Amino acid sequence: MDFSIAWQKINQMGRDFMALLPNLLFGLVVFVVFIFIARGVKALVERLVQNRGQSQSLKLLLSRLSYVAALLLGILVTVTIMVPSFTPASLISALGVGGVAIGFAFKDIFQNFLAGVLLLVTEPFRIDDQIKYKDFEGTVETIQTRATTIRTYDGRRVVIPNAELFINAVTVNTAYDKRRLQYDIGIGYGDDIDKARQLIMEAMKGVEGVLTDPAPEALVVDLAGSSVNIRARWWINPPRRADIMGAQDRVLEAIKNTLTAHGIDLPFPTQQILWHDQTEATDGDRKSQREGWPAGKGDVPQSRAEAQQEQQAATNAAAPPEQAEKAAG
Repeated sequence: MDFSIAWQKINQMGRDFMALLPNLLFGLVVFVVFIFIARGVKALVERLVQNRGQSQSLKLLLSRLSYVAALLLGILVTVTIMVPSFTPASLISALGVGGVAIGFAFKDIFQNFLAGVLLLVTEPFRIDDQIKYKDFEGTVETIQTRATTIRTYDGRRVVIPNAELFINAVTVNTAYDKRRLQYDIGIGYGDDIDKARQLIMEAMKGVEGVLTDPAPEALVVDLAGSSVNIRARWWINPPRRADIMGAQDRVLEAIKNTLTAHGIDLPFPTQQILWHDQTEATDGDRKSQREGWPAGKGDVPQSRAEAQQEQQAATNAAAPPEQAEKAAG
């Protein structure tokens, strides 16, 4: 059995490897150098971003992007050294249609990534801000390149894709230092509106956490069915959820106690139920069919049955004898 051909190929492979070995070793050295360069670029970007007072998430994103970019450059240089026939142009041509297919397959991922970068750069909200998006409301935990996570007030985590937050309306509850709260209080129609208004404002001013500038307000907003509604408005700082609930609890308690102590009525809607006891025999007879009301005095209207009987008797009396006997029979 002739092994000469196989031996020649093995020798050729060995010589090719020995010829390529210096390039491999030099490429590995270059790649290690680029790893240190990438780390240095990452540290430099972190210092530059930190000096400009950017958010922690943006600093982390830019440092990672710079590290990955430097590392990719190192990989391209290393492959070019190890394989002299390889060029970046050949890589781009090799991707070709495959790159387009990959782009369509990962369209949503790229969209969320770009939206995440724009959110971190423009900063419509930051970590620890309290936001509301559709039915979700809570505190922002992280802003990543793919999605943003918020912690709801009842202790649940919601992961929202960045593209949703970028193209839709988002309410940032903690965007400003102050926030105005309001609540409608109903007083009786017989009460003095000016007096009730003054009592409400005094009650709000005496509550801890309510700002004096802007000052609290009490405005008449509705003449309702059973009350005159006065809207109490006050400002708090900071505007976080816990502070809002605490301030509202104290304000409403103070307003209720103050109004009650000064004899201001706090009416509530009432309903009156009328029992309808109508039957065919008593329909219209106000002495027996009262519908929840007392019977009237004196003459009352006839019932339907009585009126129908009288009408039938009058019709029979006016008819010829034959028809009257037929109707009676």
